[in-house]
Amino acid sequence: QVQLVESGGGLVQAGGSLRLSCAASGRTLKTYAMGWFRQAPGKEREFVAAISWTGGRTGYADSVKGRFTVSRDNAKNTVYLQMNSLKPEDTAVYYCAAEGALRTILAELLSEIDYWGQGTQVTVSS
Repeated sequence: QVQLVESGGGLVQAGGSLRLSCAASGRTLKTYAMGWFRQAPGKEREFVAAISWTGGRTGYADSVKGRFTVSRDNAKNTVYLQMNSLKPEDTAVYYCAAEGALRTILAELLSEIDYWGQGTQVTVSS
């Protein structure tokens, strides 16, 4: 079992930055691809970013390309999402996910993802 705990969310003005962290316990993340998803009120959960277990491959939703950067530190069992140039439409609960296959995350096969965190709220004011 893997337990994932997100942190770093909060309230920020448009144009600002936040760095989310996802810390894992219970098992090493070294063999898992990791992803970030978000869910705004009244909307479905959507893919934001993903990173392979080596960190050598990443993927992003078009809406965040060039603004968000996903990274990981396997020694610390932690994954990060650096969010810059935030917009009001980035407001959502952000979830991290751990999955054995990167393609599952990139294909947004939510029901097949192994582990989810509880989420952290990001609110961007205009």
